Amino acid sequence: MASNNKVKNPQSQEFSYDSYEDFAREENSVLRHTISKLKEEMERYKSPALMLAEVFEINNDSAVIRIPNGNKFLVNISQHIADLKPGDCVAVEQRNLTIVKKLNQFKNFEVERFVVMEKPRASWHDIGGLKEQCELVREVIELPLLQPELFKQIGIKPPKGILLYGPPGTGKTLLGKAVAHSTNSTFIQVVGSELVQKFIGEGAKLVKEIFALARERAPAVVFIDELDALGSRRVDIGTSGEREVQRTFMQLLSEIDGFQELDEVKIIGCTNRIDILDPAILRPGRLDRLIYVPVPDQRGVAEIFDIHTKQLTMEKIDKKEIITMLQNSTGAEIKSVVTEAGYVAIRKGRSVVQQQDFFEAVTKLRKANGNDREHLAMFG
Repeated sequence: MASNNKVKNPQSQEFSYDSYEDFAREENSVLRHTISKLKEEMERYKSPALMLAEVFEINNDSAVIRIPNGNKFLVNISQHIADLKPGDCVAVEQRNLTIVKKLNQFKNFEVERFVVMEKPRASWHDIGGLKEQCELVREVIELPLLQPELFKQIGIKPPKGILLYGPPGTGKTLLGKAVAHSTNSTFIQVVGSELVQKFIGEGAKLVKEIFALARERAPAVVFIDELDALGSRRVDIGTSGEREVQRTFMQLLSEIDGFQELDEVKIIGCTNRIDILDPAILRPGRLDRLIYVPVPDQRGVAEIFDIHTKQLTMEKIDKKEIITMLQNSTGAEIKSVVTEAGYVAIRKGRSVVQQQDFFEAVTKLRKANGNDREHLAMFG
């Protein structure tokens, strides 16, 4: 009886025994390769994590490394690693800290979580009512960054930084952004209260990293907002928290006027309470240029109003009457009035802002400010 040389696969296609064996062999090879890849992946999951460290010193077959918490250890170097030098970033075993891999040189600043680095869009044309202040800021910050040779010819060193002080909403932060824009500098903004950390030494470390980052990204402008949260007058007796604030403040003083030159790094401090600042931060050699940023006068109000209404769709209005109503208002308040006037027009179903819309916006602003003052008076 003749044997059947044919078999059928699930797709009902006929194959000879030889063809089926080839097919099975190929499938087996694919499965073996897949299993091998899965085993490699499992080994990766099982392998322990490596710790990053910095090489501090080389000594023959051993090295002194510094781990992230700052401690230093004398460890062995794997034989397959060559050309290791101080400053290199390496991966080490967590148990015996042996150096097993050299990594590409990179710098990781933890302080980047706390600062805002951006290319500011604000320019000098976006600032109104502060002509004198703009000139002072450009003289101290912009000129040394753009034309440093002028100061070398004269034989003087330009000031390291300035302090902007005055009522809230008058344009202090805007001045800092404008000078960073005009000099094509990195703008690093940090709030003073963010530098006050929970653990001892962390605040000082952040300050040190801020200036290291600024030197790395130079030319740079370091803008420290709410400086009074960090630089208030020091006291002889205080809590542990106050002492930690003082340590952070002393690190800031050391960075501004220490052994390491700032070069193309300029500092702009900003505060609403200059009366409580420590004299050490204001002495010559640190933030020795004090620039008062006041509430704009009538001409300044008109300039700020024109800036914020430049792209506003509105009917012909009596600008003089509106400016008279906005007397003693800060730049932030004027911007708020223009925005609220646009909202009034939207609520009334119009796409054009009218004179009456500005009147209603100013009335709402005054009412809100009056309620705020009453609220503050209730709580002293």
